[in-house]
Amino acid sequence: MQKGPARNATLPFPTVASIRSLDRVAVSRADADLVAQHYAAPTSRVLLMADLKVSLMPGLARDSAALRWVGGGELVGLGFKAEETIFLGLDEAGHARFVEIVDPAHTGAGNSELSQFEPLADLRTLAVEAALAPDELSIVGAARSLAVWHRSHRCCGRCGAHTRVRDAGWRRTCWACGQNYFPRSDPAVIMLISDRERCLLGRHSGFREGFYSVLAGFVEPGEDIEDAVRRETFEEAGIKVGRVDYLGSQPWPFPHSLMIGCWGEALSSPITCDETELEDVRWFSREEVRQMIAGEHREGIDIPGKLSIARALIDHFAADKSA
Repeated sequence: MQKGPARNATLPFPTVASIRSLDRVAVSRADADLVAQHYAAPTSRVLLMADLKVSLMPGLARDSAALRWVGGGELVGLGFKAEETIFLGLDEAGHARFVEIVDPAHTGAGNSELSQFEPLADLRTLAVEAALAPDELSIVGAARSLAVWHRSHRCCGRCGAHTRVRDAGWRRTCWACGQNYFPRSDPAVIMLISDRERCLLGRHSGFREGFYSVLAGFVEPGEDIEDAVRRETFEEAGIKVGRVDYLGSQPWPFPHSLMIGCWGEALSSPITCDETELEDVRWFSREEVRQMIAGEHREGIDIPGKLSIARALIDHFAADKSA
């Protein structure tokens, strides 16, 4: 009997929203005086994020972008107040890194102030185009996830009162009832379904023309990873799945997901596409997938870029590691 992929196999992809390049020093977040000292230090570096867009170094080519880190004093001198200041951690040299979240609608920042930090770029575009180095994507991905979390937790879910930022941006507390809120990631399964000779790829209507990817979906309450893979695959493609193995994971800051990469063994072949979820679902042979990777598929089918876990799963199949 053929075996599936090795359990806990290491997949060749970098994380996108995990601060592996920084020491998070979580024990220091609640020490407001220490955090203030870090911010005021001449070696501290601050990243501006305006309306969820990140400031980049000007004049660089589109495929070689770099984050624009500045001193805290440079932002203070612009005349507008950041909505939240988040302490991201310490880099390898022990220098503090912060992100200043600016929402022009709330902070009064105008075009003249923000223009000093152009270009401002969307992180999803940077990630898809692999324009940033993996370590910078890691840092800014976490910053974006936190920014979205702060936007959605300004009011208490228990009593409705306003919440206040605590622990250098890693906690919010209701001023009225004292309820604490902490950033969370939403678990989602992303799976390469295979009958060992073919794999299942689909396309959403929102995808660009000719773009296909692996299936994915959120884990529901009370559901384990394996059952989520089986449920989502059957709902979207009508394919029954047996054995499921975990292969790897990747934080994905759109808005704040943890993508859990799995391999699933197909027990059936006929496809029933759920058109409310997908525009098309198809079986592709290993040779076809290799052509996609090389950019030589006869139908011009394209697949996710190299910085995504979806691509890592596809590469895993193409390399015949699932047999």
